Amino acid sequence: MLKTKLGELKLPNPTVLASGVLGNSAGLLKRIAENGAGALTTKSISLKPQNGYENPTVVELEYGLLNAIGLSNPGIEEFKKELTGLNLDIPVIGSCWGESIEEFPTIAAKLSKYVDAIEINLSCPHTQLRLIGQNPKVVKRVTRDVRSVINKPLIVKLTPNVNSISTVASSAVDGGADIISAINSVGAMAINIETKTPVLGNAVGGYSGPAVKPIAIRCVYEISNEIDVPIIGIGGIITGRDAIEMLMAGASAIGIGTGVLYRNINIFEKICNEIKEFMIKEDYKKIDELVGCAVRN
Repeated sequence: MLKTKLGELKLPNPTVLASGVLGNSAGLLKRIAENGAGALTTKSISLKPQNGYENPTVVELEYGLLNAIGLSNPGIEEFKKELTGLNLDIPVIGSCWGESIEEFPTIAAKLSKYVDAIEINLSCPHTQLRLIGQNPKVVKRVTRDVRSVINKPLIVKLTPNVNSISTVASSAVDGGADIISAINSVGAMAINIETKTPVLGNAVGGYSGPAVKPIAIRCVYEISNEIDVPIIGIGGIITGRDAIEMLMAGASAIGIGTGVLYRNINIFEKICNEIKEFMIKEDYKKIDELVGCAVRN
C-alpha cells in the first residue's frame, strides 16, 4: 500500500531521512532504517573535512529550529568508511556539496561509489551555496557537470529563498536531474534583546520545522506544476496528515528532519501508520493515488 518510486529508486514507503539529521554514521543510518524509513540521506559531505561554525549553532524557537552548523563533516575519505559494507534493504542517498562549482562533480563521483543515488546540495541558506542555488544558469551547469560523471540517480536539493523555485527546478532538470528535493531550510535569524547580539554564532541560519510547512507545500506545488520528475517534499513534516498534504501537493516521497526532535527516532514508523490509517479510511489503495491529486496543471 505504501510503496513508492523516485525514478529508479524503489521505496517500501514514502518517508525519507532528510540530509543533515542523524545521517553522519553507519550506526545512526541503521537505526533510522530499523525505525521504518523508506530511504536514507546522508549528511552533506565535502572533499575535505569541514569544522563548521562556532557555537551556538542550533536554537529551538517557538515553531521550529534555527541552525547554522556550517556543513561540518569529516570529508569523503573518512566518511566512506561509514558507508562501506552498510548493506541496507532501503536506498541510501549520498548528499554532497563543493566549496566551488568545480568541486561538485569530483565529490559526487567519489561518493557515488558507496550509495544508491546522489543528492547535490545547492541550497544551504547560511553558506555560499545559497548563491549557487539562486542562479538558474549555475544550477543547470553544476547539475550537468555532475550528471556527466555519475550513472546513478541524481537529486538536486533546492532552496526556497528564490523568486521562482519552479524556474530553478526546471534548470536542474534541463541539466540532467532525475529527482528534485525541496525545500532546504528558510534563511532566518533571531536576536537576543538583552545582549543585543544575534542568537547564532554565524548570525544568519536556516529555519526548519512546523513553521515552514506552508512554504514547503507551496514550493512543491509550484514545482509539480512545471516539471514532470519525482519530488522529495521536505519541510515541517511532523504527522501523517502533514505527509499526506505534501503528497497531494505533488511529492512522491517525504523528507523528515526536524520532526525527529518532536516525535523521536521512530517518527518514520508513526507517520507511515498514520498515512495507512488515512488511506484505509478514505479508500485509497496506493500512494500513487495521493501524489499530486491537489495539483491543477
